[in-house]
Amino acid sequence: MLLAAPALAPAAEAPSAAPQATTPPAAAPRGVPRPLSNLASGQYPPGAASAPPTATHVSHHYMLGMLPDNIRLEAHDSWQAPGAPHEAIGHHKHSEIWFVREGEAILMTAGVTRTLKAGDMGLCIAGDEHYIANASQTEPVTYLVLAVGPPE
Repeated sequence: MLLAAPALAPAAEAPSAAPQATTPPAAAPRGVPRPLSNLASGQYPPGAASAPPTATHVSHHYMLGMLPDNIRLEAHDSWQAPGAPHEAIGHHKHSEIWFVREGEAILMTAGVTRTLKAGDMGLCIAGDEHYIANASQTEPVTYLVLAVGPPE
């Protein structure tokens, strides 16, 4: 079932000369923002899976850091198994963008539920409650997530 997850990552090219973090830094104590490094132009291959192979939701982080003007950027891809429960309902200081690569996803934003198909993009503005889930009981869904906003 998880064999599809590695297919999310494009073939990696030779690493660039500049060192680049591809995984999020360790969590800071609750209520204390963790310092993030500045991002640089370049290549960011996917990091290690966020969950064991038996999980129903697996992510690979590409980057997490700061852009100029104090803007936080995070990018990761996700794979959700058929019939997997949706993520916890959340809201953040950042906005999130989802690009569905394969399958269909259910995206709830601000109380409105939509079905996103492969090639569709969804947006959740900062502060709105949201979740994303696999719409299928038989096929996995894969999507790229971009989170952009202030440091958290």
